[in-house]
Amino acid sequence: MQSARSSSVRRALQGICRNGNPTRTASTSCPPGAALCSPGRAISHRLLQQGGLRPRQSALAAVPSLSSVTTTIRHGSSSSPSSSEPLAKTPLYDFHLSKGGKMVPFGGFHMPVQYAGLSVSQSHIFTREHASIFDVSHMVQRIFSGPGAASFLERVTPSGIAALQPHKSTLSVLLHADGSGGIVDDTIITRLPGEEDKFYVVTNAACREKDDEYFEGEMEKWNGEHAEKEVRQEQLDGWGLVALQGPDAKAVLAQVLDESSGLDLSKLYFGRSGYAKLKLRGMKLSSPVLISRGGYTGEDGFEISIPADETVDVTEALLAAGPDKVQLAGLGARDSLRLEAGMCLYGHDLNDSTTPVEAGLSWIIPKERRTPDAGFYGADVISGQLVTKSKGGTGVSTRRVGFIVEGAPAREGAEIVSREPGEDGKPVKLGVVTSGCPSPTLGKNIAMGYIKDGFHKAGTEVDVVVRGRARKAVVSKMPFVPTGYYREA
Repeated sequence: MQSARSSSVRRALQGICRNGNPTRTASTSCPPGAALCSPGRAISHRLLQQGGLRPRQSALAAVPSLSSVTTTIRHGSSSSPSSSEPLAKTPLYDFHLSKGGKMVPFGGFHMPVQYAGLSVSQSHIFTREHASIFDVSHMVQRIFSGPGAASFLERVTPSGIAALQPHKSTLSVLLHADGSGGIVDDTIITRLPGEEDKFYVVTNAACREKDDEYFEGEMEKWNGEHAEKEVRQEQLDGWGLVALQGPDAKAVLAQVLDESSGLDLSKLYFGRSGYAKLKLRGMKLSSPVLISRGGYTGEDGFEISIPADETVDVTEALLAAGPDKVQLAGLGARDSLRLEAGMCLYGHDLNDSTTPVEAGLSWIIPKERRTPDAGFYGADVISGQLVTKSKGGTGVSTRRVGFIVEGAPAREGAEIVSREPGEDGKPVKLGVVTSGCPSPTLGKNIAMGYIKDGFHKAGTEVDVVVRGRARKAVVSKMPFVPTGYYREA
């Protein structure tokens, strides 16, 4: 989830697509892992310790600089802040400018889409081979607490929140209260330690106003019905949030981790978190920061929640590992990385009418909550969709899948049609592309979208209409690129 959430990135990446994919270096295969939008298989802890995770050739030198990406922006959803409102700045705004960041409006903030010295594709490949730092401070960081916090979150999401152990996280979705099963937003939820229920919840910047209204209404309703189980919300306004992503991320973080904090990175697995102080310049230590292992690129990595006045110092400390190990990266690379990892982009691959089952997110719903009386919004609809029609359920009529597309890259909105004509002699419309771009890692055009049930199996051949011309596409499993999550063996 944690995400690029605006059409600004789309427009930036169109510049890449127009110039074609400059990279044709194939990556050496490595053990498959699990993307956030796909359950996948676990990475071997032993392979990670031995450094055998990514035996890739270096492709960076082969990638020429691309022409400057466009900065023409249009917001991707009605929930985006009004264009008349002044853009906000993250704690790293001036830092970005000093480092050559090319700023664009995004989710109501000034955000870097790329930096001087590296094209979007080069930054993408550098992340896959080394590590990059992404500013994701525009995301909304929330704390829900109180005796009713777990039960409240289990009403508005289908996930098993009450069963989460301290410092463990889950991807989830917020569900509309109308019972439709539609998704308000996607989110990451982490249980924090303490005697009282306390959860760290990260939601998307472009959905800030929509989510604020949703939570305010749902909390008012909940607290009115459950006076003895009150739930409270606090927003960490102005705080920094940086994502350190890539196979070198652990080594970079280890160099600045204060050993006395007691956080052992070798035991901090994917989906887990902990508090630690970081060593800053001048022999200073940061405040305790929340370090969560995970991210939006498909690589091993960490997301670090930082008080506003320490965000620049922490970022500079991480960059001190050297440009051969870690560099800054922007929203452009983040979007192509997440697409290779098969991750959803709200407002494009997810929306208010999409259900978790249609989106391929059934795995976020634990077995014990797959019943009509599970207690979350839309449980009746969603539980029915979990069972195929052949087995007595309602199933779904459309599913999110991946595609490898020949020829020109498929854009959001491109129609997916049958290769064979229907009864009227014309191709049958099967679905629509929701995300698409050249893959810098694979040297192929990749996309994801929704396709009619029955055509969703990997290897199925269809056509995608690009610029009025049918292009062959093959349904592909996601993630497109093997992931590097650091999972417990």
